Amino acid sequence: MIPDEKIKVLLVDDHALVRKGFRLMLDAQPDLGVVGEAADGAEAVELSRRLRPDVVLMDLHMPGLDGVRATELITVELPEVRVLALSTFDLDENVVAALRAGAGGFLPKDVSPEELIEGVRVVHRGESAVAPRLLSRLIGTFVRASHPKPVPAELAGLTDREREILVLIARGRSNTEIAAELSVSPSTIKNHVTSLFAKIGARDRAQAVIVAYEAGLIRPGE
Repeated sequence: MIPDEKIKVLLVDDHALVRKGFRLMLDAQPDLGVVGEAADGAEAVELSRRLRPDVVLMDLHMPGLDGVRATELITVELPEVRVLALSTFDLDENVVAALRAGAGGFLPKDVSPEELIEGVRVVHRGESAVAPRLLSRLIGTFVRASHPKPVPAELAGLTDREREILVLIARGRSNTEIAAELSVSPSTIKNHVTSLFAKIGARDRAQAVIVAYEAGLIRPGE
C-alpha cells in the first residue's frame, strides 16, 4: 500500500525489463511509489480505473490498444489522472497525438533517471513536462497548419494580450521569458495564462500550443 502523501505512479510498457528499471528508479524516491504495472493500453485503462494513480507513465508504442488511445480513454474518464508519455523517438507524431489526447508531457525513453523522476513530479503538479522549444519543434513538425481550421469561438474571446501570450507560448517561450519580453511581472503572465487556458479549454501548455498551430496563429518555422 502506497502512503497517501506519495505520488502514485502506474507504469505502462510492453517490456517487463523496462518496467522493472522504471520501478527501481521511482520506488527509490521518498515522494514516489509505483502502484501497478500494465503491459498494454487496455490493461492500463483498467488499472487506472481500479488503482486511481496520480501519474501514468505511458509508452506510446505497444501492440493492441496503443498508448495514444489509452491516454485518451484515461484522461476523458479520469481527468484527475495525469499521463506522461514516453517514446523512443524525439520527433514522433504519436507524441503530438498523445498531447492532443490529454497527456501532460512527453519524455524520450532514453531520458536520464533524474529527468524521468522530475518529469513525473512536474506532470503531477499540473505543468507540462516538455521542454518548451522541443514542444514547439514537435508540434511545428506534425500539426498540419498549412490548412488551418476555422478560428474557434474560444479564440475569438481572447483579449489582445492573451492572444499575444498564446503566440509566444507557441514559439516556445517560458512564462519568465514572456514576462521579460512584455515588461510585466511573471505573476501577471501566470494570471493571463490561467485565463487563456480556461477560455480555449487547454489543460496545459502542450494543448495550448496545438490550438495555436491548428488555428493558424503561428506556422512551422516562425
